[in-house]
Amino acid sequence: MTQHDGKLPHRTLGTQGLEAGAIGLGTMGMTMAYGTGDEQGGIATIHRAYELGVTLFDTAELYGMGTGTNEQLLGQAVKGFRDEITIATKFGFDLSDPGKVGAALDSRPEHIREVTENSLRHLGTDHIDVLYQHRVDPDVPIEDVAGTVGELIAEGKVRYFGLSEAGPDVIRRAHAVHPVSVLQTEYSVVERAVEAEVLPVVRELGIGFVPYSPLGRGFLTGVVKPAAEYPADDMRSFDERWQPGNYEKNLAAIQALTTLAQSKGIAVTQLALAWLLAQGEDIVPIPGTRSPRRLEENVAAAHVPLTAQDLADIQEILPHGAAGARYPASMMPTWH
Repeated sequence: MTQHDGKLPHRTLGTQGLEAGAIGLGTMGMTMAYGTGDEQGGIATIHRAYELGVTLFDTAELYGMGTGTNEQLLGQAVKGFRDEITIATKFGFDLSDPGKVGAALDSRPEHIREVTENSLRHLGTDHIDVLYQHRVDPDVPIEDVAGTVGELIAEGKVRYFGLSEAGPDVIRRAHAVHPVSVLQTEYSVVERAVEAEVLPVVRELGIGFVPYSPLGRGFLTGVVKPAAEYPADDMRSFDERWQPGNYEKNLAAIQALTTLAQSKGIAVTQLALAWLLAQGEDIVPIPGTRSPRRLEENVAAAHVPLTAQDLADIQEILPHGAAGARYPASMMPTWH
């Protein structure tokens, strides 16, 4: 395999020493949420990411629906260069009932330890670089969560503590017990909720930010169709942004962004990623893809310069993000 040449700019996440290439890779879609997975395609994409200088690879217990398949795929793919990259995984769901995967939370200290041991085994590694709480568990004090991850860090099983979809109060309380290196929450040109309260807090505390779904779950690729045309196992079939009324408004906005991107000689996805990178040096988005070609396009966005006028034009097209909530009400993460 070709050794990467390090051309992807590096960014610092948090103040505990975590660094990563400016664009990471999310692996969720390789095994869930976007139709049938493709193991060999996923491995080829991960290998190509490494060659291009990507160092942050994101997985989770949930992405294997409790079976470990997503972590196993990533672990298998990175065997040849494990010590040169950062692996992030997540705990926080009760996956004991296959019929209710993702419906129940569990961040009890003993469960965190159990999931961590499973993740280490599935990944085939002796340490997890970033361990995130996947969702805030209202039944377990965040102080207990932070304390448990702090113990795992002291034991050498974990290197950095992360939170996902946590609100300002939880972030502050967790950080007071053990430093939080990074927060992962949805953020993109079409989803802007974090700008009001969350980003200011992580910046005040010196915490890095990793936006997931930085391409609006595919809406920003421009290759979209109405919700009714997606199969039931594809989350876009019930995503509000794909529903009638919202879909048409959002499509018009994406078309306007596409016109702007074309005027710069780039893809609309590259415009969207460059916009995110321009929001601060403490941001490393993790677009997910199964396609090496799409991956190359995403990584190249780290070299796209945006002018003040470009940023103003994007703001005019989407001043508040897309029409429609990012999750159905029953799935909406609760910020505490």
